[in-house]
Amino acid sequence: MTNDFFREQLKQKGLKVTPQRVAIYEAVVNLNNHPTAEKIIDYIRRNHPNIAIGTVYKVLDSLVDNNLLKKVKNDKDIMRYDAVVSHHHHLYCSETDRIEDYEDELLDKLINEYFKNKKIEKFEIQDITLQITGKFNNN
Repeated sequence: MTNDFFREQLKQKGLKVTPQRVAIYEAVVNLNNHPTAEKIIDYIRRNHPNIAIGTVYKVLDSLVDNNLLKKVKNDKDIMRYDAVVSHHHHLYCSETDRIEDYEDELLDKLINEYFKNKKIEKFEIQDITLQITGKFNNN
């Protein structure tokens, strides 16, 4: 998502376009690997030292609440942030803690059809996202 597109998304959500929101969103995008709040704060401290830590957390929560970022939890229960809000899954490397986006239309179709046919009593599915754990081979 480009900065202009992000600014437009903020406006559509009824949020003010502030330098803090833009800087924090840019940090998530530039860090590029589903960063933790701590990594985002380190980035902000280096590049925008005038933005308070509390502001970073508030902006992250606001962006998640408005579907401009997604939260992704890894196997170690560490919360990370994803700037790609379109539907996708994740490949998680348990050795390196790396997370990569994974898109597969056939997999999505199979999962959706499975749960369409197999109704879960008293439960409405809103989204199905997989996290596939393994390790990346550097071959």
